[in-house]
Amino acid sequence: MVPAGLQKLSDTVWELPPSSKEGMRVPARIYATEKLISAMDDGVFEQVTNVACLPGVIGAAFCMPDGHWGYGFPIGGVAAMDPHSGVISPGGIGFDINCGMRLVLTNLTYDEVKPRLRDLVDRLFARIPCGVGSRGFIRLSLADFRSVMAEGSRWALKKGYGWPEDLEMTEEGGCFPGADPAKVSEKAVERGFDQVGTLGSGNHYCEIQVARPENIRDPETAERMGFTLPNQVAVMFHCGSRGFGHQVATDYLRLFLKVMGPRYGLRVNDRELACAPFSSPEGRDYFAAMTCAINMAFANRQVILHRIREVFSDIFRRDPQALGMHMVYDVAHNTAKLESHTVAGAPKEVLVHRKGATRALGPGLAGLPERYRETGQPVIIGGSMETGSYLLAGLAGAAETFCSTAHGSGRTMSRHRARQLVKGDKLRRELEHRGIYVRSATRSGLAEEAGAAYKDIDEVVEATELAGLSKRIVRLVPIGNIKG
Repeated sequence: MVPAGLQKLSDTVWELPPSSKEGMRVPARIYATEKLISAMDDGVFEQVTNVACLPGVIGAAFCMPDGHWGYGFPIGGVAAMDPHSGVISPGGIGFDINCGMRLVLTNLTYDEVKPRLRDLVDRLFARIPCGVGSRGFIRLSLADFRSVMAEGSRWALKKGYGWPEDLEMTEEGGCFPGADPAKVSEKAVERGFDQVGTLGSGNHYCEIQVARPENIRDPETAERMGFTLPNQVAVMFHCGSRGFGHQVATDYLRLFLKVMGPRYGLRVNDRELACAPFSSPEGRDYFAAMTCAINMAFANRQVILHRIREVFSDIFRRDPQALGMHMVYDVAHNTAKLESHTVAGAPKEVLVHRKGATRALGPGLAGLPERYRETGQPVIIGGSMETGSYLLAGLAGAAETFCSTAHGSGRTMSRHRARQLVKGDKLRRELEHRGIYVRSATRSGLAEEAGAAYKDIDEVVEATELAGLSKRIVRLVPIGNIKG
């Protein structure tokens, strides 16, 4: 139910003023069309106003069009904190730290791939470990894993799992600064050191997709981003830091619950927003450990890309370079990062929490690869395996959200409810009948990710465009998918 007092600022911007709840320091602002806002669950409004109460929050607490109830922050939540007076909260980042998206091109067309689609999907499923507890093919020592935490994608490149150009096409070059492996618990290391190169479970997937001519919304920008052929095939995948990131979040949530009141006098409306001053020893330690998980996730996706290139090369008996398997981009969500933004007309360093939200730099901004200086940053928004996904580009208007936009289509149904309503085997058959071949580690995992469990991705991305956050470039249609 839409709360009383929600103000409509425009067709896509809604606001709950600070008077909406005791303790709010800034407004809570939600980006959505009228249809999307009316369908949002009550938890979104409760959580985004709770975020607006956190110490040091700047400007507003934001929620993107894919927003839905989450842990602490709503999924789709964004908040920037003053690093001197503000807090850092694991609930504003998430348990799957740097759960992110990567999009890779090929120079193959649908007609070339279709006869070998089943073989491709089966081989990807065999070569990329999926599901709960899956382990990677790389055997790392603990010393090796410390290098992964510190170096991210650069570690993978040094080991031969990638091309130098991959780093340029990855947010922050695939390595966030500030990682300190000494701030990570032994338990987190034990959970993570054998998971590099694994997809995991839940909504993580690797999908073969087609850019059909009728789905190219901005031909000039699409060409700049590498889509130059009719019915061109690409590969998109979504995964993060696995059990490693989960344990990092768990460790520091427990610590923050112990110290935030007795040591720092902090009170929050929800235990899930447990926090510490960013400038405190505990806050800095969590930031250093969280950054280790961010970097591990970048390395994880880099190794998975290596496996994808191997599979395509094996099937088509051509070198991956000859197959045109270049990255479009890799963008993270579920992070907190120190960034420079304009606040009150002047540049200021702020700590941006993005929980189920992605960075979206507009044209000309620092941090963009030269290739995208004029187009804006590629934004990869995953949909369900039934409905398709999008490649977008960041717009100048995203400056008001600290250069943030949506990250996916957003759930409308719990995983439990989806399992009740959908039978995995039946869904698999229906998808195959529609030309989408899927392999999954479990039938229940497949049911949880049915299209009906998600918002309409076309409506979500349209809202981001109407709001001036990111614009649609290409809609990508699934033809093959592997899932945990």
